[in-house]
Amino acid sequence: MAVNKDPGLIVCMHGITSQGFDFRKTMEGWAKAGIVAVEPDLEKARDYELEQGAGAARALMDDLGLFAYSSTNQLFLDEEGERRDRALENLRWKVEMAASLGADRLVIPSTASMHHTVESYTKLNDFLLEEAEIAQGYGIHLMLEFTRNSKLVNNLRTALEVVRRADHPNIRFMLDSYHFWAGPSKFEDLDLISPGEIFHVHFADTPLVPTLEIAQQKDRAFPGEGIAPLQKILNKLVSLGYDRALSLELFDPAVQNTDPAIVAAKAMATISPYIEQARNQATTNLLRREDSMELPI
Repeated sequence: MAVNKDPGLIVCMHGITSQGFDFRKTMEGWAKAGIVAVEPDLEKARDYELEQGAGAARALMDDLGLFAYSSTNQLFLDEEGERRDRALENLRWKVEMAASLGADRLVIPSTASMHHTVESYTKLNDFLLEEAEIAQGYGIHLMLEFTRNSKLVNNLRTALEVVRRADHPNIRFMLDSYHFWAGPSKFEDLDLISPGEIFHVHFADTPLVPTLEIAQQKDRAFPGEGIAPLQKILNKLVSLGYDRALSLELFDPAVQNTDPAIVAAKAMATISPYIEQARNQATTNLLRREDSMELPI
């Protein structure tokens, strides 16, 4: 059963951001910086338990006051072939591990690289339903993440259509601010999201340099160090009912090999102002609505 904290915008750390460190070092560093919400790397959690015994990863998180707001991740589930067969087997142990850590969700990014046709989306729907049945047994929600270089699901509109077509309680929609702004999505696409439909958010900036055509995952930036209108995006997400974790996901090797406590402290410093302003804006909007309701007819 999930043990997530009460709802509320909160800074979260994604496992890949401290990829250069083992599970214990990462968790201890994040906790030292004041982090509570985490999106742990399931492979590193498994490695830790192979050394320390079953349940050790959850025990460590509990001791440090950390809660698994999500878990990361399983690639290659959206295209048929041997690679998907292996990914499906990995998914089976990952949903079990995620549940043992107290998570109730797991990210499944679209990384499709082959040529696709209209029929591919029917097959994708079948894939998602198969994966959802595996996850459902452990109380895990699989969150389809559109990624800007995917040949199958690279934008908000398609991701919403695919998730809605699946119509399964364990297949959910999530948003990554980098893939949203650096990809083919448009800001107005956010209006297509129904209130409460956003299940998780990865929060990173889009760099000015290099240009988008040659930018790679490693070029993702800390919030405020790029060109994405992150405050405008976050305010919109909040207006749609999102009130949960903003997970910092960075692939820069220099960041990944920096002391997790230092990186997490910077995450707190760069993301917290966005949260504060979003809360202030939400309060202002609420007061305006209340005032308008009190106007005489």
